[in-house]
Amino acid sequence: MKRIVQAECLSYTQTLPDASFPLIYLDPPFNTGKPQKRNRMRVVQDENGSRSGFGGKKYRSEPLESPVYPDSFEDFLGFLEPRLREAYRLLTPTGSLFVHLDYREVHYVKVLLDDIFGRKHFINEIIWAYDYGGRPRNRWPAKHDTILWYARDPDSYTFNREAIDRIPYMTPRMVGPEKAARGKTPTDVWWQTIVPTGGREKTGYPTQKPLKLLERVIRVHSNPGEVVLDFFAGSGTTGEAAARHGRGFVLVDQNPDALEVMRRRLAPYEPEIINFDALPAPPEARRA
Repeated sequence: MKRIVQAECLSYTQTLPDASFPLIYLDPPFNTGKPQKRNRMRVVQDENGSRSGFGGKKYRSEPLESPVYPDSFEDFLGFLEPRLREAYRLLTPTGSLFVHLDYREVHYVKVLLDDIFGRKHFINEIIWAYDYGGRPRNRWPAKHDTILWYARDPDSYTFNREAIDRIPYMTPRMVGPEKAARGKTPTDVWWQTIVPTGGREKTGYPTQKPLKLLERVIRVHSNPGEVVLDFFAGSGTTGEAAARHGRGFVLVDQNPDALEVMRRRLAPYEPEIINFDALPAPPEARRA
């Protein structure tokens, strides 16, 4: 299954049967208190332009339409709680949930997830660390996000250790050539740059996450042929990572800009595209 759904995520997930997905990754709004937007530009040749390039040619910059979404909630936990309870219901018995947040709300969401899953079901706090962007002068620069991993069954969950991508040793000469060539497994701190501004991976969506980050989660915590769910899908990174590694995906987002980005990005995989909010469905067809 490869599916992109335009929908308010709670209304759609309530129609799905119990225990449907072995892996759910969620990157919800961070409640930053301001709209999320990433300005996009393109450079075109113009003899009157103010920028110089190769061979003395002149260029000018043109702004492009940029996706934007609001990111402010009066009751963020009240918004998130029913959606996290849906995620719990939708996990298979050996399934895992990954919730990606930053420093603003992660501690409160951790307590909420402990209540939904039980504290023993919390497996890891993963730190995604990066070094990019400005550095304020009045506090330590915030250069990490947190990913909370919960398992439906803390004694039985998918963890394909052999699928972990290895990273270089910091002192390869101390471990010998054989180990240095093989590399070492990462810890719960994942050093990974953000999506490069001028890279081919860039979609222009304001909260796009790196493909390598999602590839690691999907390879290790699901199996080929399984279907991964993401109901805050944004730019569709979860879908591309899943498709690249032989998994299916169900991606849900209400933002039309996100749907357009996903439609273009995932076109090679020929996903089914559904506007769920536009479908006339009788109330009895949806879960209460």
